[in-house]
Amino acid sequence: MWLRCGCVAAPFGRRVFTSRLRLLGLRRCNTAAFMPEAAGFGAVSGRSALQEFSVSNSERFWAAVARHRLSWISPFQSVQDCDLSSGRIRWFEGGKLNVSVNCLDRHVHTCPDRVALIWERDEKGSEVKYTYRELLEMTCRVGNLLRRHGVEKGDCVTIYMPTCPLAVASMLACARIGAAHNVVFAGFSAEALAERIRDAQSSTVITVNQGVRGGKTLELKKTVDAAVQSCPTVQQVFVAMRTENPVAMTARDVAMEEEMMKEDVVCEPAAMNSEDTLFLLYTSGSTGKPKGLVHTQAGYLLYAALTHRYVFNYHDGDVFGCVADIGWITGHSYAVYGPLANGGTTVLFESTPIYPDPGRYWDMVERLKINQFYGAPTAIRLLLKFGDDWVNKYDRSSLKTLGSVGEPINTEAWEWYYRVVGEERCPVVDTWWQTGNCLFETLF
Repeated sequence: MWLRCGCVAAPFGRRVFTSRLRLLGLRRCNTAAFMPEAAGFGAVSGRSALQEFSVSNSERFWAAVARHRLSWISPFQSVQDCDLSSGRIRWFEGGKLNVSVNCLDRHVHTCPDRVALIWERDEKGSEVKYTYRELLEMTCRVGNLLRRHGVEKGDCVTIYMPTCPLAVASMLACARIGAAHNVVFAGFSAEALAERIRDAQSSTVITVNQGVRGGKTLELKKTVDAAVQSCPTVQQVFVAMRTENPVAMTARDVAMEEEMMKEDVVCEPAAMNSEDTLFLLYTSGSTGKPKGLVHTQAGYLLYAALTHRYVFNYHDGDVFGCVADIGWITGHSYAVYGPLANGGTTVLFESTPIYPDPGRYWDMVERLKINQFYGAPTAIRLLLKFGDDWVNKYDRSSLKTLGSVGEPINTEAWEWYYRVVGEERCPVVDTWWQTGNCLFETLF
């Protein structure tokens, strides 16, 4: 069952990518912070005034931010057509765009060597960085590979992978060719995975041979093998290699990296309607059968970009550290789409907060010079038990904003987070979430 969400409040050089942008009719756009005066809001100064303006002049506000924050192939004709009594929610109808172009191409056009991803691998101190040019090339290779194997616009591709750059490239590749992605948390069982594959009617699954987390090996390919036995729609499984350990391959399986290298680094992006499906994400199932929530192209991307910048006070050049798994909506919005839409540098965290020791987060903050850190109260409560020394061992002067997500944060954990981790100088942004919507609240 799918439920539609309405989100807004729901080795080629630069020449190749520049010509691609011209072909799409895209202009060089300013990916810095949205400035009210640039959108005709000259009389609006300060964030409080901007917030008030967004409420009292919502149509004008959303039209302006959509035009200035996103690159459009065709302009939208209406801002919103929403009727909550009937469940009709439509944003930016008539407009066409491509999410991967907004997250990659336009930044490659202006700053190709800016770091897009920092992959904080499970093995401490072995981080890997990917520039926007490198991420675009990887995304295009995956997109061309999917197309060559019959994935078409409107299909749904299930991704069962750890938090890693290839998973992000796979998400963006789906967006590039017009396929929806269905990312399933890599800790779910074969039964849970199969249920989501069947409901999404996926013919294609992307996975890895094994995952690595907290020093332990996770047999993801074996889980997929068990799951697809009850999924008659699955025709092919792309298998990437996270470890060097071989796994059993069948006629259905495709060696992903080997086949990717045969593909071109330029992939024609599909022109997508604003309300076309971008991705499915299933609820946890804690209150019954998991429901596949549909997020659409323009509204979701604009919402992710704006909240990433304004809620967390993100500025160009910052390093954003969201430690959520990409299998959850937080990871989608604040490890992938929000930061990349803003041309930011985002951290992909593969490990756990206590591997190899309870200083893992704070070592990472010091080493990567993270400016915004976004984690869960469960992890904060766990680390609190180990005391202040594991925090104070590391330099956290780069931090500007702390975030909390996933559950209510209790007073003791909040005070420790603010006082010890943030040294009483970083606001704590407390965020409340569901897979289909969210509310933000800042606590000082």
